[in-house]
Amino acid sequence: MLKDIVDVLADPVDLSPLRGEDDFARLVSETGHSYDVAKQGYVTLASGKGLNHEGDSLEMVNSREAFLAQGHFAPFVESVTEHVQDVLEHSAPLAADPTVLEVGAGTGYYLAHTLDSIVDARGVGLDISVPAAKHLAKSHPRVGAIVADVWAGLPVRDESIHAITDVFAPRNPAEFARVLAPGGEVVVLLAHQGHLDELREPLGILGVEAGKLERMLEQAQGHLELAADPQLIEFPMRLERDAIAAQVGMSPSARHIEADVLQERVATLPSHLEVSARGQLVRLRKA
Repeated sequence: MLKDIVDVLADPVDLSPLRGEDDFARLVSETGHSYDVAKQGYVTLASGKGLNHEGDSLEMVNSREAFLAQGHFAPFVESVTEHVQDVLEHSAPLAADPTVLEVGAGTGYYLAHTLDSIVDARGVGLDISVPAAKHLAKSHPRVGAIVADVWAGLPVRDESIHAITDVFAPRNPAEFARVLAPGGEVVVLLAHQGHLDELREPLGILGVEAGKLERMLEQAQGHLELAADPQLIEFPMRLERDAIAAQVGMSPSARHIEADVLQERVATLPSHLEVSARGQLVRLRKA
């Protein structure tokens, strides 16, 4: 809930502290800016220029819920949680009420799992999509849902976050370094070459380009550096056609393929298909 994380939130205009007013119907900064809390429990924290884009559509969010609820990505979520636990136990062991920020949190699937496993932690879920934030706000009793654009900056106070998670989502290395508390780390899950390759040709979806890790580290230079050797996570998934349609529908490929065209292509697939999941787990600390 927002009232449980307001002490780490900041005004997106000037990063001054926020407080709840009118029984947390709005958040107000020390400099007088006010942000209404939606009835679904999330708050949009954006500067006067607003958001640069809308993020995932309602249809993409529904596809994400449908796919993730079936547990196909369980090894990914378990690995992210294990590494966050390690960060909090070894890198930031003295933190009281440790705070985990997930950037691009979507519907809260990963963050909720992490909080279930770390009972004294609280979560800040950030996504630019309003439809996603409506799910995110209800994903866990210790999650506060924020609508914001990571590229425009994080509405979060300096050195207030003990672990940041970023799962197949945009990154802002300078902002990550600013908000990380001493000893904190960023846990990133990148799609790796070969991820979902069995679906590329028959469905005409986007592939994973080479050199993602190298580009991320180059962009992070001066802000973040490797805290451990990257770890490859790969496993097979046996997917039915509906699951395949949901997986593509939640991905960036959904913006490039019309829904009816996707359904036609999925219908040509076998009733079940073994598909490879491949990701790279990367841990980063302040440079």
